Amino acid sequence: MYIKKREKIVGKLYELRLYVAGRTSKSIVALENLKKICEEHLKGKYSIEVIDLLEKPQLAEGDQILAIPTLVKKVPEPVRKIIGDLSNVEKVLVGLDIRPRITD
Repeated sequence: MYIKKREKIVGKLYELRLYVAGRTSKSIVALENLKKICEEHLKGKYSIEVIDLLEKPQLAEGDQILAIPTLVKKVPEPVRKIIGDLSNVEKVLVGLDIRPRITD
């Protein structure tokens, strides 16, 4: 499943891959949290690929996935991985190398 949010792109495009194992509550929460973070901090500059390892377990090897859910930032480099439900926004932003938006 792909979720693409590409508008007129100014700056980096983030290619993100979320590995899950079925539609567990943790996987659903991770995807919801990721979408929220992307819309708030990367609006129009990201694509998300969701890979269900129950359907395609062979894909875990390429990104060396050892736990799920795992988010992999493919582009821009360097490749980074974040494990868990992505509920700690600050850690996700640091992991994706994104500066938080400052609101007035």
